[in-house]
Amino acid sequence: MTNPESAGHDADYDADADADDNDYDVVISGAGLAGSAAAILLARRGVRVALLERRSDPESYKALCTHSIQYSAHPVLAELGLLPALEKAGAVHSGARWHTRWGWIEPKAPPAGPELPYSYNVRRSTLDPLIRSRAADTTGVDLLLGHQVTGLITEAGRTVGVRTSTPQGEREIRARLVVGADGKDSAVAKLAAVPARQYENARFAYLAHFRGLPLNNGVSHTWFLEPDMAYTFPNDDGVTVVAVVPGKERLPAFREDLEGSFLNLVRSLPEGPPIDSAERVTKITGFVDYPLHSRRPTAPGVALVGDAAVTGDPLWGVGCGWALQSAQWLAQAAAAPAAGRGDLDKALALYARRHRRRVLGHQYLAADFATGRPFNPLERLMFSAATRDASVARHMHRFANRLIGPARFLNPAVLAKASAVNIKHRATAP
Repeated sequence: MTNPESAGHDADYDADADADDNDYDVVISGAGLAGSAAAILLARRGVRVALLERRSDPESYKALCTHSIQYSAHPVLAELGLLPALEKAGAVHSGARWHTRWGWIEPKAPPAGPELPYSYNVRRSTLDPLIRSRAADTTGVDLLLGHQVTGLITEAGRTVGVRTSTPQGEREIRARLVVGADGKDSAVAKLAAVPARQYENARFAYLAHFRGLPLNNGVSHTWFLEPDMAYTFPNDDGVTVVAVVPGKERLPAFREDLEGSFLNLVRSLPEGPPIDSAERVTKITGFVDYPLHSRRPTAPGVALVGDAAVTGDPLWGVGCGWALQSAQWLAQAAAAPAAGRGDLDKALALYARRHRRRVLGHQYLAADFATGRPFNPLERLMFSAATRDASVARHMHRFANRLIGPARFLNPAVLAKASAVNIKHRATAP
């Protein structure tokens, strides 16, 4: 139920049946991808949810994004029931090609094997209003637009609700659990004094959207130029996201001539897209400083999802997938105790362990690469072998879709296989 004016109960809720004085079981700050997904998944498990969004426009969306959802998050889309709607909206099933100094890595399905995993590429202007409207239509969810969290209510060292600024003035909303789904600069995390570990990013990024830009095989492309990066992601409605992610030593040139520097870098890409023949449909936007953050995803009475918990490097396109997955992990762990049926602290500890196990290994590698360093020996081994061997390329593709973690990606058997591929290549090279 969308309600920009009231933080009251859902019309069907019987106040006499409530065992305490909470307005809701869970209050979520942020009705973007992570917050809306969490609201839907919690409410379907019997949780009463207040979903707060500081913006008053239900069609608002996140503009700076890779607009790609990796295959690891597809089960969440299926549970949310969003797959038919995404297909109808024209979301692109996209594979990948990666350019390296050794050539192209082009993962392909084995002749008699299953289809390769694919990402869903869909613009946030399509995705965000879609999932937010689904949340508003979910029984047990009150979508409260124009509600910005300004403080937390605490009792005995535990968060028990939020203070909000609304179009009608200040108000308090009490709940067993407060969820921060409010992005990398999370107000909930800061108000709860959740410390953040920050990793500097030696690159900056700019992107724009183009229509009529053909891509080889119609799949996403990434260029590893060491240290510069670039990528193209085909999206719905024939629109392609083109992004450049150079090292910061190139920042003065971009500040002097943003459009010229952006286009020249794209034109210089090996087998790059014909950028001059396409129509640019948005302005060039980006950021010059985007550090990576990692926070403990819980505190007493608080849970963090999406970028509020972990802000990844945008060049890997993991944000949308992790937003959806962390929402699902939280709902699976904490729905029952959030509704008063179990130990909430134990549930949050379970969520935190799962979050760390699934995310932090990837985040560690991304933070190390964000320093702008060249490929390390293991990366040189894997990337070079993947240009020469189909099975190694498929293995990299599974890692890039976050279907396996760093330990499986770099397991001894795979490293031995990659070494054998490169030895054979050197032996047969002219």
